Amino acid sequence: MSYGKFAYIYDELMQDMPYSKWQRFALDAWEKHGNPSEVVELGCGTGTLTTLLAEQGYHMTGIDLSEDMLAVAHHKASERPMLQGLLRTGSLRFACQDMTEWVTPEPVDSVISFCDCLNYLTEPQQIEDTFRRTYEGLKPGGTFLFDVHHPNTLRRYEEEQPFVLDEDQVSYIWTCGLDEERIEIEHHLRIFVRREEDSSSAELYDRFDEIHVERAYEMTWLQQALLDAGFSSAEYYADFGWEKADEETERVFFVAVK
Repeated sequence: MSYGKFAYIYDELMQDMPYSKWQRFALDAWEKHGNPSEVVELGCGTGTLTTLLAEQGYHMTGIDLSEDMLAVAHHKASERPMLQGLLRTGSLRFACQDMTEWVTPEPVDSVISFCDCLNYLTEPQQIEDTFRRTYEGLKPGGTFLFDVHHPNTLRRYEEEQPFVLDEDQVSYIWTCGLDEERIEIEHHLRIFVRREEDSSSAELYDRFDEIHVERAYEMTWLQQALLDAGFSSAEYYADFGWEKADEETERVFFVAVK
């Protein structure tokens, strides 16, 4: 999926997302399973979490399929003095790759993928390929941390739609439709972005449309797929914490160990 224009307003739309909670979950998981040095983030988007962890001393590689998202990520990092140095030394880098076949020069200590990135893999084979590739890209004892939407979360999206955002700079109308058999949802976003003010007193907006498709998978299937890929253990938890996930869970968090 190519995000195009969406990449350049992504941070404004995502400003309320719980990046600090994803960061905290990763730190807690690493405390339990071993603190890493080299970390890969799959589906890093505009690099918000990548840079948060880089600032804490982790050597970060952010991987995404969208060149536009990565351009924004690199620009954001290059504007901050500390991150400028990390970019120069290679302690922070970004790479345009498909998460199903990502590569780094050497195996890494941990791989993370948050904000439901794996839900964008809409065929089981893509999930299995990503799990196998991640297993191969980890050092022995390395960890794979990720979250996904619970199937019931996609069902709630369809029940509760439409969603509307009305702000000064960006507005949208968001509708969606669910294919229950595949537990696959198609999000339709009609986005309006305010133009830079000019000599005209009128408020003018540019409109563009986005379609995003996500698929949810059963927790037990994902767990077994991780074990089949070679991981020695794979456990899942509920909503940024360490309680066992159940049917009321919105986001399911997985911790797999090589």
